[in-house]
Parts: sequence; C-alpha cells; structure tokens
Amino acid sequence: MLPTQHGLAGVRVSPDTATAQGAPWTWQEPTVLLIEDDEADALLVEELVADCSPGMRLTWVRSLAEARAALAAETPDCVLLDLHLTDSHGLEGVARVRRYADVAVVVLTGLAEERTGLAAVAAGAQDYLVKGRVDAELFGRAVRYAIQRKLAEQAAAALQAGQLRAEENRRLERGLLPTPLLRGTTGPEVVARYLPGREQALLGGDFYDVVQTADGRVHVLVGDVSGHGPDEAALGVGLRIAWRTLVVSGATGARQLSTLEEILVAERTGEQIFATLTSLELLPDGRSARVMRAGHPGMLLRSGDRVDWVEVPGGPALGLLPDGTAHWPVADLTLPAGAGVVLFTDGLFEGRTGPGRERLGEQGLLELARSIATLPSEAFVDELIGRAEALAEDYGGLADDVAVLHLRWHRQTEVNEES
Repeated sequence: MLPTQHGLAGVRVSPDTATAQGAPWTWQEPTVLLIEDDEADALLVEELVADCSPGMRLTWVRSLAEARAALAAETPDCVLLDLHLTDSHGLEGVARVRRYADVAVVVLTGLAEERTGLAAVAAGAQDYLVKGRVDAELFGRAVRYAIQRKLAEQAAAALQAGQLRAEENRRLERGLLPTPLLRGTTGPEVVARYLPGREQALLGGDFYDVVQTADGRVHVLVGDVSGHGPDEAALGVGLRIAWRTLVVSGATGARQLSTLEEILVAERTGEQIFATLTSLELLPDGRSARVMRAGHPGMLLRSGDRVDWVEVPGGPALGLLPDGTAHWPVADLTLPAGAGVVLFTDGLFEGRTGPGRERLGEQGLLELARSIATLPSEAFVDELIGRAEALAEDYGGLADDVAVLHLRWHRQTEVNEES
C-alpha cells in the first residue's frame, strides 16, 4: 500500500524573502497531492517521485471527496488529478478541484485521451501528463512548471485586482476632490491639496468642496469620515454631494448640518461611523465669515507675516448624537484685509514625530505655519504638507489622509474694498 505521505515537507523560498534573510535563493521540493483511485497507477507516481525528487512530499487520496478534506486541511503546491475517479469523470474533476483550492493542477490521462488533457488545460489546469509516456525527468519538470505557471497566474490576477482598485480609487477621487464651483473672477483664490495616508495608499473618507452662489457668497467645506476603505470614501462622496446640493438650493446654518447628519446615519455601514467637518461661508465683502464646526479641528488664519490658530465654538461630530439633540452654533468671524484661511483634516498634524506617542499636534502645526508665513498661498500649502511629512518620515509617515484648503480673496477684491 502506498503511504499517505512520502518524504519531508518542502518549502519554496522566494528571492525577495531569501535576500531579506541574507541567504541565497534556493528551491526546495514542493508538496503534491495525488488524486488517483488506481493503486497501481499511484505506485507508479511514487516511483517517479523517488527517481526525480526524493524530497518531494506526496500525499495520496482515492477520491475527490477525500481530496476536498485534504485541501481544507492544507493547500499543497500542486495537485495531480486522474480524470477518471469513482466520484468524478472528465473535466468535472478539474472544476471541482479549482473550487476547493487555488492550486496548480496537472491532470493524468490515458494513452488515447491526449485531447482530453488539452481540454483540461483549457478548463484551467496548468499541464497534463499521459500515463505510460512519463519518465522521471518529464514528471519533475511538469510539476515544477505547473507550480510556476500558477504563481504567474496568481500574480497577474493580483495585478488586475490592483488595477481595478486603482480605477475605483480614481472614480472616488473625482467625487471626493471636486473642481471648485466659482463664478467669474470675483471669488477667492483657492489652493486645494489631497494626500492619501501611507498605510492604505488610497483615498479614505476625507473630502472638501467650494461653491460660490449667485449672491457672491463663497461656501467652503472640509470633512473627514472616520475609518478607511471604500465604504468610508463612498460615504464621504455622498456627504460632499449632498452639501453642494444644499448650498445651491439655499440651505444654510444648522439645517445644513442636521440634514447631512440624517444622510450619514442613513448611509453609514455601522453605528460607530461618524464624520467631522467645518463649513465656512465667506461673505462678498471679503472681511466677514460664518463658521460651523462639527467635531473638526480649528483653522489657520494668515494675515501678512502673521499666522494664528482660530477655533470657534462648535458641536459634536455628525453621527455621535443621531437622536436630533446635537446643536451646532454659527460663529461670526472677522477677517483682516487680504487674509488667507487654511482649512484641513487632522491627518496633517497627527503623524508621529518620535519613537513614542509624540505627535506634531496642533501647536506644532501652528509653529510650522508661522515659520513659512510669508510664502505665497500655493507654496505655503505645499511647504506645510512637506514639512509635516518630513517630521513623520522616520516614524511611519502621515498614516492618515490629508486634505488642505487655502482660500484668499483676489487682490482686485481687496482693492475694491479699500476704495
């Protein structure tokens, strides 16, 4: 009787792993599952293994039912499949093995069934061998080539999945990061930046928007949905579009935030999901603003070579008190002539800057901003993000997404106001 296992377990070491371990790359013998109901044919396979790869670990089962249990316990590097079993016949066996495990498959056919072997390859097997025409060298090469073909298929599938995720990410990006809706040249100068967190390298739930209405007022939004992933990103897109719709339809003040909270509660995937945001309304005079803050950090106010941290009274993040008891006060803010307002998400200052729990923090961000206070708007934003990144570089980088909006009235508006 053929033993159920033959030889020692084999492990393949990839070049990358070997290099990382400081050892040369080597190929170690694979593990193979033989599905064969004929004992004589199984003994022939054992002899081929002994001749070509004594270290190969061979496990023998007599049916697909036994194979299913074996594959559930351990996935081998390769499956040798007889196409004529007591519980399977022909290409059905290939399909069932592929359902049980993502593994390389080499089918075993009779002398008069070479076309069936080709059909098995077309159905998903990596190779086929004709019984009675196999020597040890051909057998060993077929198993190794089948494993490598399967690895190549898996790599190609992973690449395709990555490309699909990238395409989906671009679609989300168009929703999260819109083009500001401004009217002519009377609106403010807008500089917007988005940086995905290093941990996921994809968009999360940060979002922003800028809309100028027919009365000349400029409405600004910066928000952050808790968590990371496509669900959070999609929720961020929904909140941003809903906010833009509310602004265009004339909804302002607390009604705006209460409606957004209703949408968040209805669309979120779990009760633990919430969103912070700041909604800013710049009046046409360029000197006044109305601010609502829902659990979001403050903002930076630039005036000449001065930078200040401004944090108006606010209410809870959206979704924390979904029973209608939340209140978001509207704060009036007076802006110096020619002032720039910088809104951002907390990923900008939450990166680690030390080996412990040390973070840049709000005060650290303010000090960074003051050190570059005289830079023009675009350079200021890029330098602020760049320096925050540099401080966190040795400690994992900016792990969270970063959205930054810099708004400053055009000089023509300032001249008109002064005159």
